[in-house]
Amino acid sequence: MAQGEILWFLHADTQVPEEAHHLILDALTGTGVSWGHFAVRLTGRQGMLRVVERMMNLRSRMSGIATGDQGIFVARSAYDNAGGISDIPLMEDVELSRRLKRHSRPACVRVPLRTSSRRWEEGGVLRTIVLMWRLRLAYALGADPGRLARHYR
Repeated sequence: MAQGEILWFLHADTQVPEEAHHLILDALTGTGVSWGHFAVRLTGRQGMLRVVERMMNLRSRMSGIATGDQGIFVARSAYDNAGGISDIPLMEDVELSRRLKRHSRPACVRVPLRTSSRRWEEGGVLRTIVLMWRLRLAYALGADPGRLARHYR
């Protein structure tokens, strides 16, 4: 339903910096890049959450795959060319990133978004890391996103 020339996908529990719109425009203007994401900063104070952030940010920079925690932004033309968001209950952000990556590497805005650490704190940091990696691996190996969504909840 969005009508803009730049689309931005992020989780409802994510706080954005005031200058976010300028950072997005700067990342997409004159760079030859049609999409990107922000670095992430988790809200909790637990030391292991800093490790999780660093690993998420490193993974995204190395793989070119971003998630909703990182606020994926994309030029409408690239979004349309990539086929839009898949109608799947989980991993839709990963799937979109994979398709966008075929058109260009993502820009990575180093100013972080602040995303809730609730899931890590409630489930335990290490258990949540293991869960997330199991889900990502299963998806990469062809598992049904509907089945994965039930394990995610």
